[in-house]
Amino acid sequence: MNTFHATVTASLAYTSSRLLRAWPVASLALTLAIAWPAAAQTPTPRPATYADLPSEIPATFEAVTSSFDYTRREVMIPMRDGVKLHTVILVPRGAKDAPILLTRTPYGATRLTTHADSSHLAPALQGYDNPTDVIIEGGYIRVVQDVRGKYGSEGDYVMNRPMRGPQNPTPVDNATDTWDTIDWLVKNVPESNGRVGIIGISYDGYLALTALVNPHPALRVAVPMNPMVDGWMGDDWFHYGAFRQQNMPYIYQQEATRDTDVKWWSGHFDDYDMFMQAGSAGELGKRHGMERLGFWEKILAHPSYDAFWRDQAMDRVLAREPLTVPVMLVHGLWDQEDIYGALAAYRAIEPKDTGNDTVFLVMGPWCHGQQIHNGSSLGAIRFGSDTALTFRRDILLPFLNFYLKEGAPKADVAPVTAYETGTNTWRRLQAWPPPHPAGAANGRSRLYLDAGQRLAFAPPQEGDARFDEYVSDPAKPVPYHGRPVPTIGYAGGAAWVRWLVDDQRAASGRPDVLSYVSDVLTKPVRISGRPVANITASTSGTDSDWVVKLIDVYPDEVAAQPEMGGYQLMVSADIFRGRYRESLETPEPIAPGKPLLYRFALPAANHVFLPGHRIMVQVQSSWFPLYDRNPQTFVPNIFWAKPGDYRKAVQRIFHTPAHCSFIQLP
Repeated sequence: MNTFHATVTASLAYTSSRLLRAWPVASLALTLAIAWPAAAQTPTPRPATYADLPSEIPATFEAVTSSFDYTRREVMIPMRDGVKLHTVILVPRGAKDAPILLTRTPYGATRLTTHADSSHLAPALQGYDNPTDVIIEGGYIRVVQDVRGKYGSEGDYVMNRPMRGPQNPTPVDNATDTWDTIDWLVKNVPESNGRVGIIGISYDGYLALTALVNPHPALRVAVPMNPMVDGWMGDDWFHYGAFRQQNMPYIYQQEATRDTDVKWWSGHFDDYDMFMQAGSAGELGKRHGMERLGFWEKILAHPSYDAFWRDQAMDRVLAREPLTVPVMLVHGLWDQEDIYGALAAYRAIEPKDTGNDTVFLVMGPWCHGQQIHNGSSLGAIRFGSDTALTFRRDILLPFLNFYLKEGAPKADVAPVTAYETGTNTWRRLQAWPPPHPAGAANGRSRLYLDAGQRLAFAPPQEGDARFDEYVSDPAKPVPYHGRPVPTIGYAGGAAWVRWLVDDQRAASGRPDVLSYVSDVLTKPVRISGRPVANITASTSGTDSDWVVKLIDVYPDEVAAQPEMGGYQLMVSADIFRGRYRESLETPEPIAPGKPLLYRFALPAANHVFLPGHRIMVQVQSSWFPLYDRNPQTFVPNIFWAKPGDYRKAVQRIFHTPAHCSFIQLP
């Protein structure tokens, strides 16, 4: 060991002395030996003529589209205040004296006009808000524009920007932006004939309605489809005061960024669990940082129907405006998002149509926006034909052509075209709702909730049980959809779009849902209009929600479609927040244990309950998580209800001659 140690020591000393004498060279060699593999110790010198291989991507590139059957232009159209709005213009190749079909949107003009890698216009338009066959067959110039503050447009984004007035002191709104856009288009699109129509679905349908306020002379027709009209009364944000909390992801994504590129997140597959864990909608918003979003802050500050909501409700706005532009309002009988808007707008403007030739209404058996897709069925409900195609081919296309094309034949479109579910028949009507037939018995317009959970056209009698009751427990709210509950909107897929026609048997079997059922019908029962719920009820709490559902119960066996045996189809249903019984603006606690009348209109129906079917009415006190839970204890603002505020309540539905409950059928 000692000899070996001495030898190694002497060797190291000799090596060290040599390294010290040649330190610069040795240091470099040692560094390279450590850093590089043996094969890479002598790198090849780089060429001295350039630093790297030249890029194969040119500084600019313009696609060669001479073989396309359309030309695409993207322009920034100036508004009266200097803000410029990004606009996509698609012109059919060879177009001359062609009308313009305009849509204004917060959903991305580029995205809505680039759906396929194709040289043809039709594939580029496949998707949301584009009735593609109508656009192509009509030879229309298609224009889609980003609203202020979204995607490529300048300016500030405001959700459903109010019209100029108390809620909007600026000189611009969606009406002025539409006016300025149309004015630019007719002056700068040489292929056009100077006539413009505006069309849109949902938010874009709302924007089509705003164009009717002081419209541009070149605007010849408007087609608002499933428009958002009054966000508190019955469209996107509330229904009679109950907050539609599953719209929170939409608000989050729509307002967080200009390009909607921040996505809602969740740690749950089932939305039911996510909302239950948060407790209240306000708390869930806080956990997602939504206090930085302007519209969310406004919702939290305005849970009641105050001036903030009334001033921006488009039916109220249009009721004050003269009617100068032909309008076709399009409504879906099972619109899961905006079931209130189209008919509210119709009620506001139809009285101005003294000649019955300016305001038109189409009602189809559709979910939200289904009229531009396939309309042969909705969920398990089949219609026997493509109802959406019938609408586009026989109603929408000739209607647009008549107003937008010089010399086009007059469209054979009735003032009201309403699909009648049950019989699956289109009806041509002069007005909506249609007048009662001569000799109709007024007594049969009331469908009474009776003892034994029976439903009858005769009023209740003395001596029968006075009420039925159930316990509503906020810890176990009634789901609006079979669990797991999908995320609202298109992320929820088919489950979301069809939930209004889902089988209601899951709810009817719960102990906290009362189900009143008629005898088997021997004659058809036809309803056309808005059923009105008149529910006399009491609660042991100091606040409560009331959900009322009018249901068509199919026969126990259906030969042509066996899976429909006993099916419970919702025909019309809605929710009412009890604190607004006396005033929609000023909430008040409910007197515990006192029978009180809650009266509210349900969404419109055009339905026939066929012989062999039965009619059902369901009553419950939650519809979760689509609507936020009522704590059933009165608190100033339910958005900030605390865990201790949520309490069980005994709910009673009365059916005596003095305190009757009934559905007033239209």
